[in-house]
Amino acid sequence: MKASELRKLSDKELEAKLKELKAELFNLRFQLAVNQLENPMRINVVKKDIARVQTILTQNELNSSALA
Repeated sequence: MKASELRKLSDKELEAKLKELKAELFNLRFQLAVNQLENPMRINVVKKDIARVQTILTQNELNSSALA
């Protein structure tokens, strides 16, 4: 998911997306452990998506605190 797409989402939607991505990462790691993972590169993609969401949440928090 691109950062520009994530910036359009609200904070609640971003937090829901973050929870969803963390669950997906857990499942991918579990599949890796039992040798059922079809695409190991998906782990890296999900980790980067998690980082993007966390970065945008932090930026939103800093912007709201700077405005207050």
